[in-house]
Amino acid sequence: MTEENKTTETDDHAAPEATPTPDPVETDTAHNDTAAVEPAEAEPATHEPEAAASHAEPEPEPAAEVTPDVEPVVVPEEAAEPVATAEPEHVSEPDHAPEPEPAPAEAMTPPPEPIAAAAALAAASSGAESESSRRPVWSDEGDAHDGDDGDDGGDDSDGGKSDKNEWLEIIKTVAIALFIAILLRIFLFQPFTIPSASMEPNLYEGDYIVVSKWSYGYSKHAIPYSPPLFEGRIMDNAPERGDIAVFKLPSDNKTDYIKRVIGVPGDRVQMINNVLHINGEPVENVVVTGEQVADMFNGQTVTTLRETLPNGRSYQIQDFGPNYSLDNTPVFEVPEGYYFMMGDNRDNSIDSREQSAMGVGLVPAENLIGKAEMILFSWHEGASLFNPISWFSKVRLDRFFTVLK
Repeated sequence: MTEENKTTETDDHAAPEATPTPDPVETDTAHNDTAAVEPAEAEPATHEPEAAASHAEPEPEPAAEVTPDVEPVVVPEEAAEPVATAEPEHVSEPDHAPEPEPAPAEAMTPPPEPIAAAAALAAASSGAESESSRRPVWSDEGDAHDGDDGDDGGDDSDGGKSDKNEWLEIIKTVAIALFIAILLRIFLFQPFTIPSASMEPNLYEGDYIVVSKWSYGYSKHAIPYSPPLFEGRIMDNAPERGDIAVFKLPSDNKTDYIKRVIGVPGDRVQMINNVLHINGEPVENVVVTGEQVADMFNGQTVTTLRETLPNGRSYQIQDFGPNYSLDNTPVFEVPEGYYFMMGDNRDNSIDSREQSAMGVGLVPAENLIGKAEMILFSWHEGASLFNPISWFSKVRLDRFFTVLK
């Protein structure tokens, strides 16, 4: 049955006389805004518009006379946007309006579907407006965020990926640092410690020195553990007489030794009565001082001399007098590609004068590592890394940053 037919039938059965009707309840609109009115009061039914009829078709009830004077509707606070109103339709009045019969209260209850729809619409509209107008600053879980800044608020919803990334960054940083250190060690500088007294009075046990790697070029021994990557030297630069050089012991190619270069390829080197001879000529030496050494040599007198090589290089040496095993030697001819090495502590050094398996012998150019440049730090014997007190009690400050000659 159409809406028009329902209205006509209601008018034909209306009571002949109309009694004063109660004041109309304020509603959102003249017709279908009953969805926003509490169904607490019952009032004469009015003509419902087609919008309300689309949701539900209630049972036809006796209609009361609709008066044109409808008071304006008060919009409830919950709704952010008023529902569009419709002009009231007037039902034709009969000549004699019958007295309306009061309808049961439950029959006047508006259908629930329009109420739910209007409430949902109002809530959605109000929520969208408040969400777009302001940003939340606090929530039950803590400080709120807008979701656009990439911050997870401390949530571990990534399955621990952030921790894994942090460890990867640490490993990468350490690997880069090690790589840079290896490059510096191979191509620029390498630190060494002096373990013995064979180079006194210029290097003492406990000195920490820096060796330049570019001075003589690079061989496989410039790389840690001497991998057999290539033979010979790259960017070869021959050492000079008087250089303090670090090299690998020829008998094992593993042990690091430090001595002074005395003979270069083509030289003839010999010790005669405690005096160095190069190419048949004695090397000039001048006594600097003499003092007793009681610890190692039972009170013998040690003499410090200044020795000057044929190329003009001058340095101090230390000697305990004649008649030691290496004070007289045969002539050593230095072949091409080799060097003759000696310690500055002439009577307490195993060097190229000792040609046996226990000695050093002639040193191949390939075994050269670098040139000793400077003493960085120095401590007396007995200093220990695990004894912090000895760092201060055994320090030799006067030897710090000493340039070697």
